[in-house]
Amino acid sequence: MKLKSHKELIVWRKSMELATLIYELTSIFPRSELYGIISQMRRAAVSIPSNIAEGYGRSSRKEYRQFLYIAYGNALELETQLIIAKKLKLSNTGDFEKSESVLQEVLKMLNSMTNKFKSV
Repeated sequence: MKLKSHKELIVWRKSMELATLIYELTSIFPRSELYGIISQMRRAAVSIPSNIAEGYGRSSRKEYRQFLYIAYGNALELETQLIIAKKLKLSNTGDFEKSESVLQEVLKMLNSMTNKFKSV
């Protein structure tokens, strides 16, 4: 069954949820980090669903797979930034839990999708 839009992809929906969670999380970080880790985390979070959408719109499976790899890389970048923010205690440890959980779901889905493309 062919999807009508990238918006029907569960991984795209989850990554959109993640981007929203990251914006909410970083809104409570110290203002002194606005041009530091806040902007880095927001950029990485927005890049995940953006690359999924762009890849979906490409004409070949090879290009689509490449954009999924880029989205996966963005997710790993975000994971690293979350670890740094947590170590710097930019917020309470509990504030990170939901974002970390959704991020892990997105990583698993992207990994699964790229593996399926390898076998086809």
